[in-house]
Amino acid sequence: MPKSRPPYSPEFRRQMVDLVRAGRDPDELAREFEPTGQSIRAWVAKSSEKDGRHEAGGAGLAVPERDELVRLRRENKQLRLERDILSKAAAWFARETGTLPSGSSGS
Repeated sequence: MPKSRPPYSPEFRRQMVDLVRAGRDPDELAREFEPTGQSIRAWVAKSSEKDGRHEAGGAGLAVPERDELVRLRRENKQLRLERDILSKAAAWFARETGTLPSGSSGS
């Protein structure tokens, strides 16, 4: 049965997070101090989420990067739709006038 202990203080957790951000390995800190490496990694992830550094479970993207990615994907989808509409319109005009648009192979 796992041993039960009082929760770690916020100051202790903050110190562990700072050490990890300074380059220390969570497993190394776990051997040196009492909490497990997984606990330390969870504290770092939660701290990063609160600071807006990364989204929880978000493949390591910072919140502004994730927002930009969503915006760019939406814009890309819109541009592809507009391109398809223009391509179909050009083909329709080519059939109506009996000419091929420039850049066509003519086959």
